[in-house]
Amino acid sequence: MTGRGRHGRATIADVAAAAGVSTSTASLVFRRRERVSPGTRDRILAAAAELGYEGPHPVASSLRSGRSGIVGIVIAERVRQAFQNPVAVATMDGLSDVLDREGFGQLLLPGRAEPRDERPEALRMLPVDAVVFATRGEEFDELLPLVRTRGVPVVGIEGPHAEGVTLVEVDDVGGMAAMARHVAALGHRRVGVLMRTTRPGRTRAPGPVQPIGEGLETIANRTIRGRLEAVRGVFPDAVRVEAGGRDAEAGAAAARVLLALPDRPTALLAQNDQLAAGALAAAAETGLRVPGDLTVTGFDGVDAPWLGRRLTTVRQPLQERGRRAGELVTALLRGEDVPPRTVLPVELEPGETAGPPA
Repeated sequence: MTGRGRHGRATIADVAAAAGVSTSTASLVFRRRERVSPGTRDRILAAAAELGYEGPHPVASSLRSGRSGIVGIVIAERVRQAFQNPVAVATMDGLSDVLDREGFGQLLLPGRAEPRDERPEALRMLPVDAVVFATRGEEFDELLPLVRTRGVPVVGIEGPHAEGVTLVEVDDVGGMAAMARHVAALGHRRVGVLMRTTRPGRTRAPGPVQPIGEGLETIANRTIRGRLEAVRGVFPDAVRVEAGGRDAEAGAAAARVLLALPDRPTALLAQNDQLAAGALAAAAETGLRVPGDLTVTGFDGVDAPWLGRRLTTVRQPLQERGRRAGELVTALLRGEDVPPRTVLPVELEPGETAGPPA
């Protein structure tokens, strides 16, 4: 069996000639195998193996189809930071499950809240078929117009909330309201909130103590704002401290600020489980028993066996929201109609870190 393209590399036409079929039939084997009879398919694959033909050249295929086979994924932090966060990892697991199955490559693009003019924008230059904002509610306003100029489908996980973005969200307000009611039913009245940082990236010192409702309208991240509003609906006199990061260390620093108040809270409601883990560490430092002296709650439901106890938290479907985002990307690229917004349920999980006030 012989035959080579003019550059010395076997082509699909060479394979078709060797197998005695049309070029279109041979092409189908490498694109939609189920549409070719098993006998013909085996003959074509045998010819391809003998000629050393491994399939269509990806660049040539993308030029013909107008597709690159790549989905850009914007993350909220630097890549290293994102993969230290269990929420981001679980979400990416679900998203990758679907995109891998559908044959899409994935290109991670670190998001940022402030524009930088000294280098070209990756999203302007890279060939992507769709973009997923896996940014947990960070708006990154300067990136969105850039994506829109590409004219590709855009799916957001928790955000951005903007026209043309297909959203996957969880019931943040309902989940946090349920947690606040649970803490109130235990008898707590003095409550502090460990708020997620509104400035992801480099870890900072915690912010000042503020009333729960102060300046809510200035918080662009709807996830953060919604969870604060939910607590305010149950505890209008609660206070909050914005953590300087989203990890346990930042949670411990913010918790120390609240626990140093003359009339310290008897319950700390953290906006994620890592901040709650930091609050547990801060309580131990000050000799407070949890839940005997202090109630600590979280939000996310990540697996944290290293805590040594079950955290009272709100479990959200982290992998499922990633999978749903991947399914929406696939449907949009197929030209299918999809709902503009999908809201997934959450579940209150009582644990071992909440109890009545002393």
